[in-house]
Amino acid sequence: MEKLKAVLDLYLKHHSTLTYGLVTLLTAGGEKIFSAVVFQCPCNATWNLPYGLVFLLVPALAFFLLGYMLSARTWRLLTGCCARRGAAGAASARCARVCAQLSAAAALAPLTWIAVALLGGSFYQCAASGSAWIAQRLCANLNATCAEQLPLVPCSQDDAGKLSLLRQLKAQSQVLGWVLIAAVIIFLLIFISIPRCLSPVSFLQLKFWKIYLEKEQQFLKSQAMEHATELAKENTRCFFERSHPKKYNTPSTKDWQQISLLYTFNPKYQYYSMLHKYVNRQEDSIKSSDGDTVIAVLNFVDSSVLNSSVL
Repeated sequence: MEKLKAVLDLYLKHHSTLTYGLVTLLTAGGEKIFSAVVFQCPCNATWNLPYGLVFLLVPALAFFLLGYMLSARTWRLLTGCCARRGAAGAASARCARVCAQLSAAAALAPLTWIAVALLGGSFYQCAASGSAWIAQRLCANLNATCAEQLPLVPCSQDDAGKLSLLRQLKAQSQVLGWVLIAAVIIFLLIFISIPRCLSPVSFLQLKFWKIYLEKEQQFLKSQAMEHATELAKENTRCFFERSHPKKYNTPSTKDWQQISLLYTFNPKYQYYSMLHKYVNRQEDSIKSSDGDTVIAVLNFVDSSVLNSSVL
């Protein structure tokens, strides 16, 4: 039990890193399975390019959209947004910033897919062999039939002449793959470092902040389960006994909306979550004030959810 508890503690401390690592491994493994089992280049001048691009880009698009769907911040932003009214300019600016941050996080899996696919070379070889633009440059110093034979290259593993063209296409694919990997690493370094440098709070306060959120969510879930259980039990009892229920102080729709808003940081106030801000409010509702802004390094505040499911 102690070892299991240690593993769970490790996961809770580094769950974001472990999740991204697992997504990367699963994406790379999925690409290998697709290229080995599903992918079969048609070796046709008409179909090679679209067929190769579909396998290279469509799964990447699917992973990108899935990244949006699995983010708790996406649903915090979208749920009830059509019914809310407020300062359109400020809300639009915040939504744009949050969408940019969500896009950057959701791009990890699709970029991994494309990078691994380019290193493997199969998808690029098929797509490039059907491109007239690439054929014109690849066959510039070769015989006149090179451009006509290029679409057949992915299916000709025994022909020495075609094998040379195949190797050139694979080399191009792998160079593009390594360039993409280098660009992603540089982007991640910038994406992580700049928000940290611009953080309005210190390193240790961020640690404390995450501990607070973990405990807040534990107590919120426990209290919500207890309150929902008692309310359901009371309503069921009154139904069968045909009696009037006791009064329960269940939060109103407006109350739930207030604590479900996207978190905005304000240096004038020390609020660690929207729930914290709500219970310390000076008025009946939480209103945006001067200085409220979306801080990238504090994205983890909106990622706190009552359970592991975001849908």
